[in-house]
This record gives sequence, structure tokens and C-alpha cells, in this order.
Amino acid sequence: MARGRTRGPSPLPERAARLWRTLGAAFVVLVFVPPLLLLVAGSLTEPGLPPSPTPQLVPDPLSTTGYQRALDLGGLLRAAFNSVLVAVLAVPLSVLVASLAGFALARLTRRTAAVVVAASLVALMVPATALLVPRFAIFRFLGLTDTLVPLIAPALLGSSPLYVLVYYLAFRAVPTDLYDACQLADLSPLRTWWRVALPLVRPVTGALTALTFVLTWSNFLDPLIYVYDRDLFTLPLALRSLSLLDPTNFPVFLAGAVIATVPALVVFALAQRRFLRYDDRSEG
Repeated sequence: MARGRTRGPSPLPERAARLWRTLGAAFVVLVFVPPLLLLVAGSLTEPGLPPSPTPQLVPDPLSTTGYQRALDLGGLLRAAFNSVLVAVLAVPLSVLVASLAGFALARLTRRTAAVVVAASLVALMVPATALLVPRFAIFRFLGLTDTLVPLIAPALLGSSPLYVLVYYLAFRAVPTDLYDACQLADLSPLRTWWRVALPLVRPVTGALTALTFVLTWSNFLDPLIYVYDRDLFTLPLALRSLSLLDPTNFPVFLAGAVIATVPALVVFALAQRRFLRYDDRSEG
């Protein structure tokens, strides 16, 4: 009689997950890499020459003059400092507030949570442009226009109800027995959120951090409305001034676009690396 062998879990789910990750990475490469290559190639074109009728991956001659002129004409260093300042303050604050609100929402009764979730969904349906006039009136009444405060203030509300709902779903997925054990251990809700719940949703925190950074970094409408002093311009506003140059100086604008794009790419690369690490640990 043959002895039965104990079989481990099937490797098919892991292979399927890796296949989907590979296909997703290939899709991202095919969609985003060619425009980025053309952007870099255009920024290395010599300014002052007539635009090429066809795109060139390797300009002839290669030149970095566009970057020098972009820094001089557009004030990109000062604008980059302002953008970094806004992002450093707004992104952690937004994620912190959204995670606290999502955790509190997850600990409410189902009926109360359903009402709050419905109200959040209604708030998401309101167009952002419909809030421009009342927000501008409030900030002007408080004397905060022509400052960076209106660019950071939305983080005090978690930036968007969507972030709160994402955290709500993530915290709801944590086993209830774990929350009950925290209560038996006499942990306060704040300690339960910080020491137990938040570490279990690190992928959600990483994703929302990357998304918030990109949206904050590329925000053009709010600085256009609230900021008038050129010394307070963020990178999108500085790029707008470079876009007004004549077509022969278009490489200067593309060089500024490259400078503005690199931080967002770095953040996405770091976030993707953390996701892959987390997946490897989960599979292990």
C-alpha cells in the first residue's frame, strides 16, 4: 500500500500573481516609456533651431543648453523648493488624517458607518471646480491668499474622501478578533491604530502616499488661483511660463518638464519596490 504524501499549497496562485505583475509591468513600459524617451530626447535638442518635422530619439547635436536656460529663465530651483515644501508638509499630513478617519470609521457601528460612507460618496460626486469660489472666499477673508497655506490646508481634511474610504476598507479587512484582543490588552484606540492596524495596511499607506505626492506635485489649478508672487510659484506654474516661449526654444520647456517629472518617477519607483518586497514576504 502506497503511503500518502502530504502536498503543500499549489504554486499556481503564486505563478498567476507573478504573471499578472509581469503583464502589468510590460503594459506600463509600453505605454509610458516611449513618451518619456521622446521627452528626454526633446530636452537634449539644441535651443534656437527649427523644430524637427519628425521625432528624434537621438538629437543631433546633443545639447544640455535647454536645462541651463530652463533653470535661469523659469526660476525652477526656487519653484522646486516651493513644491518640495508643499509636498513635505501636505503628503504626510494628508495620509495621517485619512488613516485616522478611516480607522475611526471602521470602528463605528455598521449603520452609522453606512451613513458616513454614503455622505463621503456624495462628496466625491461634487466637482472640484464647484468648490473653487467658496474656498477662495474663505482663504481671502482669512488673508491667506498669495501664500502656500491654501495648497497645504486640504491635507487637514485628508485631501479627498476617497483616501478615507480606502483606509476604511483596509481597516475593515483586519480581523475583528485582533481588535478585540487589543481591547482585552487595554490598548487605547490611538495605540491600536498606531501599533496594530496601521502596520497591517502598509501597502495601502504606500499607494496613497505615492498618489498624494504625485497629485500634490503636479497641482496646477490651486497655485494658479491662490499664488501671485513669482517667488512662491510651484513647478507647474514655472513650467507654464516656459511654455510661452517661441517654438525654437521648445527644448527649454521640455527640459523643465523633465526636471519636474523626475521626482514623481522616483516616488513611484520606490513605492513599487516596497510593494514587491511586501509581496515576496507574503508569499514567503
